Amino acid sequence: MPDTWLTSLITATPQEGFELAITLSRRGVKYTQPDTAVLHKLRPDYANDAQSLTAASQVIAINFQTVAAANNYWRK
Repeated sequence: MPDTWLTSLITATPQEGFELAITLSRRGVKYTQPDTAVLHKLRPDYANDAQSLTAASQVIAINFQTVAAANNYWRK
């Protein structure tokens, strides 16, 4: 079992929330494919594919929705 790194979805600002969404997305890829050699080998394929980049953006957006909801959309 990996170390616990995500202790909360609460962030101080929307910017921090977006950065957390990116981290969540990247960690998801890392958990799915833990072999870094394979990740680096595949990177040129998806880095130059519009559909792959759009899919990655969608994952980040979904994670940002989750973080925003957890933060009550930063309403005061």
